[in-house]
Amino acid sequence: MLKMKKVIICILAVALIASAGACGQQGGGGGPEDTIIINDGQFSEMWLIHYMVKLLVEEHTNAKVEIRDEMSPPNSYNEIVRGNADLMNSYDGTLLTTFLHLDPKDVPEGMSLFDFVNEQGAEQGVMLMDKLGTNNTYIMATPVQTAERLNLRTTSDLIPVAGELVFGAEHDFFTEEGSAKFNPLAEFYGLNFRSVRQIDIALKYAAIDNGSIDVTVAYATDGRNRQADLRLLEDDLRFFPEYNGAVLVRSDLFERLHDVAPNLREVLNMLGGIFTDDIMVGLSYAVDIEERSVEEVATEFLRSLRLIP
Repeated sequence: MLKMKKVIICILAVALIASAGACGQQGGGGGPEDTIIINDGQFSEMWLIHYMVKLLVEEHTNAKVEIRDEMSPPNSYNEIVRGNADLMNSYDGTLLTTFLHLDPKDVPEGMSLFDFVNEQGAEQGVMLMDKLGTNNTYIMATPVQTAERLNLRTTSDLIPVAGELVFGAEHDFFTEEGSAKFNPLAEFYGLNFRSVRQIDIALKYAAIDNGSIDVTVAYATDGRNRQADLRLLEDDLRFFPEYNGAVLVRSDLFERLHDVAPNLREVLNMLGGIFTDDIMVGLSYAVDIEERSVEEVATEFLRSLRLIP
């Protein structure tokens, strides 16, 4: 009888361990098997796209989306490559220069930057969905009052007057992660500013407003450009590559979630081509300046296109 009890106890113990293992089973993004993990971005455009992904996926599939705390783009990308996250809003120019450490000159003649980075990204297990329709490239910017005083319309126009001006931008623009950053830009155009300041991204527009800096680098679709009354200077020598917005995913995501979201590729591509730069500026403006919630703005926009009820 005692021997039989020991056998039963052992069987129950094995069953409990197996059950615990099944309950704790994780997907490729470090979450439950039916869940897409997203580390949120650091500005409104990324917040909006991530929340729109959540709305679309949870409306049109049986998968779930978990949006975690904000993370810098390089760290977020690394988490995806390592298998700790599944998806992020990104740009083909960022994938090229910051994540893959390549330059526009590396793109073969006759091949688009977008197609090239998708080909190269496959080697790291990532891919871009359809283009969103935005080109959120870096662009030099200065207050309209300064631009009018110095007759600034292109980045080249800064060359003879840079010594009078203070340049300031977020810390990320001064990193060595990628070629489209401050030092290569300054060397390419021959810009020698009176001084250069690294500032927190959250304080950049305040620094412009109070005159602490005269010139900055902006994102073309940032709604705060409108509120700050900035003139965006044409990149006349074409230093910056295109930054076509697109959702970046782990290449194995569709196979992993096939049972709960067999149509996931099509659902994510619902975002393809539905934006313009002006539309994204308006959406970002609603979040950053009008202080409306990301959830409200994202939901209202998708409903306006009848992509969700």
